[in-house]
Amino acid sequence: MRNRAVWAVVAAFSVAGAVSGCSDEDDGPFITVYNAQHEELLEEIAPLYEEATGIEVRLRNGDDFELANQLVQEGDASPADVFLTENSPAMSLVESNDLFAPVDAETLALVPEQFSPSSGDWMGFVARSTTLVYNTDLIDESELPDSIMDLAEPEWDGRVSFSPSGADFQAIVSAVLDVEGEEATQAWLEGLTANGEVYQGNNVVLESVNAGEVETGIVYHYYWYRDQAESGEYSDNSEQYFFGNQDPGAFVSVSGAGVLTSSDKQDDAQDFLAFLAGVEGQQAIADSYALEYPLNPEVQLDPPVKPFSELQPPDIDVSTLNGPKVIEMMQSVGLL
Repeated sequence: MRNRAVWAVVAAFSVAGAVSGCSDEDDGPFITVYNAQHEELLEEIAPLYEEATGIEVRLRNGDDFELANQLVQEGDASPADVFLTENSPAMSLVESNDLFAPVDAETLALVPEQFSPSSGDWMGFVARSTTLVYNTDLIDESELPDSIMDLAEPEWDGRVSFSPSGADFQAIVSAVLDVEGEEATQAWLEGLTANGEVYQGNNVVLESVNAGEVETGIVYHYYWYRDQAESGEYSDNSEQYFFGNQDPGAFVSVSGAGVLTSSDKQDDAQDFLAFLAGVEGQQAIADSYALEYPLNPEVQLDPPVKPFSELQPPDIDVSTLNGPKVIEMMQSVGLL
């Protein structure tokens, strides 16, 4: 394995001092949001909710499993009212510890049911598609694999890059595990470990492919589209390839939102989820820098982003994605 930079597993640690821009003094109605979604996105969306409701949103930002583990440690003593993630496995960890209150049925109905767990204890509110970005000077689209599983084969030695340290790639592995099973996933991880150029961060994967350091890279769709929208500096020599046919490589990862049972502001917390999933909140997400897919069918991203309706993701129960097992398997092959 060619290891450019591998992060250690993110351990849970306190982020108590990370509340943005607010003191602990109760000088008006507010909710505390443990936010593992992109900080920039919530800094755009939260003020819209505050303006609409007069309720302040206090963000406590961190990574998916960092904040999920903290919620488990805090239990009923947590100051959090709402938990937001980039990917759903961290939501499953919190749900498995019975820390979520059921989401209001009217709010759940705003997004298709496959993007929320059958329990109704949390909901998806935005999504991203797995893609393979490829350097158009080094490889033709016709040479790309039919399945993400093929990237573990010997012919892909030195030709694929990825960032295993973050929650994004770990969510993709969880989808492979769900679709293909443990034995096939273990073999796939071993093959990627042998073949792969490992980088720190998906933007670095994007840059490495664009620079011709490696032919292909596993990312989510919005990294390439964002760079195209900004300047194309790190994407003009590449294109994106969307796997189809319900392949694990066509996995759509859902960002989750849930209300903590320990919250003493249940009504306000539920209203915040309703805002995120409603047309106003979803349109604000669609209009933002994020270029992630809104999940409310009434809101769509503008071209040139591939339409959500054209994606062909595998059928996965978002509540079954197994973050702890994935981390264990990735550790066993030296990716973490």
